[in-house]
Amino acid sequence: MLDAAIASGNENEVSTIVKYARAADPASGDAVLRIADEWREVRAKDRQTRIVRAGWTDLWVGRAEVGGFITTGNSNTAGATGVLDLTREGLEWRHKLRGRIDYQRSLGITTREHYLAAYEPNWKLDSRRYVYGALQYESDRFLGYSDRYSASAGAGYSAIQSPKVTLNLELGPAFRHTEFTDATVESSIAARGSVDFDWKLTPGLTLRQDASAYLQQFNSTVSSTTAMAAKLLGPLSAQVSYTVQYESMPPEGRVSTDTISRASLVYTF
Repeated sequence: MLDAAIASGNENEVSTIVKYARAADPASGDAVLRIADEWREVRAKDRQTRIVRAGWTDLWVGRAEVGGFITTGNSNTAGATGVLDLTREGLEWRHKLRGRIDYQRSLGITTREHYLAAYEPNWKLDSRRYVYGALQYESDRFLGYSDRYSASAGAGYSAIQSPKVTLNLELGPAFRHTEFTDATVESSIAARGSVDFDWKLTPGLTLRQDASAYLQQFNSTVSSTTAMAAKLLGPLSAQVSYTVQYESMPPEGRVSTDTISRASLVYTF
């Protein structure tokens, strides 16, 4: 059984076999543990060699999402959405890229137009602690701003690291420059915090909760996305999500809170 688990490369199965082997027969269980540890060591060295030899275009993993949405708040429409998330995990550095587009046009009139592009490099101090940088661009005239640029740096901590649950926390200072649709321009120092929580409820069902906040003297922003993804076939999943974005001081005529409900297909690679 151990040989079969090692051949499949399944870390969870290997750990389970070692656990019960040591409980049933401590003498042979120690031998099983030694074999498993040797396999893990060889596997770790192989991974390290692969990362060192990889080029900049290698090691990227991520997901692409396409689907529809319903909005309430500043607009009540239905439309299309696209999301692309990419992550490159190195020995000392982690790079994250994210892009999102929400667009709706009805009877020749654009009723929603939201764009987001973000880049975040992480420098790993150890297996849990890291230093991050974050650059982000947003545009959403229905929320009251035509262009918003954000830059931040700070500390990150992976509070939970397990096959089923991960929790990453970030906190640091930021600078934001916002050009509102009423011609107002604001530039201000802010505090940025984020929470990234993933929970694999079953092998085919995953819950994600992502939240971030920019707190500042003018127009603080808090956003939260809750998503549930169910595996369909291979790398393809069906996902429903709910996003809330709050602007503390929107331009006159705009409401503070927007919500988006999405149903989409997600391709993981």
